[in-house]
Amino acid sequence: MFNLAVMASGRGSNFASIVEKIEAGEVPAVVNVLVSDNPQAKALEFARAHGIETAVFRREDFPTNKAHNQAIADFLRPRGIDLVVLAGYMRIVKAPLLEAFPNRIINIHPALLPSFPGLEGQRQALEYGVKISGCTVHFVDDRVDHGPIILQAAVPVEEDDTVETLSARILKEEHKLLPRAITLIAQGKVRVEGRRVRITP
Repeated sequence: MFNLAVMASGRGSNFASIVEKIEAGEVPAVVNVLVSDNPQAKALEFARAHGIETAVFRREDFPTNKAHNQAIADFLRPRGIDLVVLAGYMRIVKAPLLEAFPNRIINIHPALLPSFPGLEGQRQALEYGVKISGCTVHFVDDRVDHGPIILQAAVPVEEDDTVETLSARILKEEHKLLPRAITLIAQGKVRVEGRRVRITP
């Protein structure tokens, strides 16, 4: 079985979409554990309701970001994790975790990278005046929203869009795109060549 660790900081809607598609037989994987930096995260409640192990690593309990990431890496490494999925995880992943899972950490971002990295990609897109926004699943490297792109989905920007309406439409695509990327990786169809991600038909 292809083993996932999912990391989330908030409501966990992307995490829920992954679990629901796994339970429906659409994604050939299993979520071994949900890791959060926020003990109040709604994602934790969803995980427990579905019998998934949870672990909380609060940043304030560690002296540095590196120590925080080292603790998560040490927790995940013996669990046979094949892929770490950032699903609304609001902290930057540092070297100890990246080195523990090289090219095995992916993230979903609510913009068409390399445009509008960082926080509030939807707001950035609206303020810039783009006509098409969307979302990106990419491998995580040592720079913010920078790693090789696996999949993208385009979402047209409507004339009367607000951050909330655009975010809602992008989120619907995120719920499809992230499970699809996990499926391709689990099936061994994804290969990284420098900045290019090759997907086997």
